[in-house]
Amino acid sequence: MPWFIKRETFRLPHAELRPHLDAHRAWVRGLRERGVRISSGFLVDGQGQPGGGGLLLLEAEDHGRAEALILHDPMVLSGGVDWTLHQWMGAVGELAVS
Repeated sequence: MPWFIKRETFRLPHAELRPHLDAHRAWVRGLRERGVRISSGFLVDGQGQPGGGGLLLLEAEDHGRAEALILHDPMVLSGGVDWTLHQWMGAVGELAVS
């Protein structure tokens, strides 16, 4: 199955997003427990400081199914992020998500 990448940037201050971040983590854990191959993380700057947004890697049958799943992400539902979704076409190397 193909991999998809959701990139998001924060529209709200971290303090306002905190409850949605916690709900997002629980959402990802729940999907993983159901067998969905998904991994989520945040972006940091050159000094290791967070705040730039995040990336979510997701395996899905097609773009429509990936997007349908992403539309249930608490971060998306909060309206506190701008996001894009793209299919990733690996060309060199391997990707392993544990």
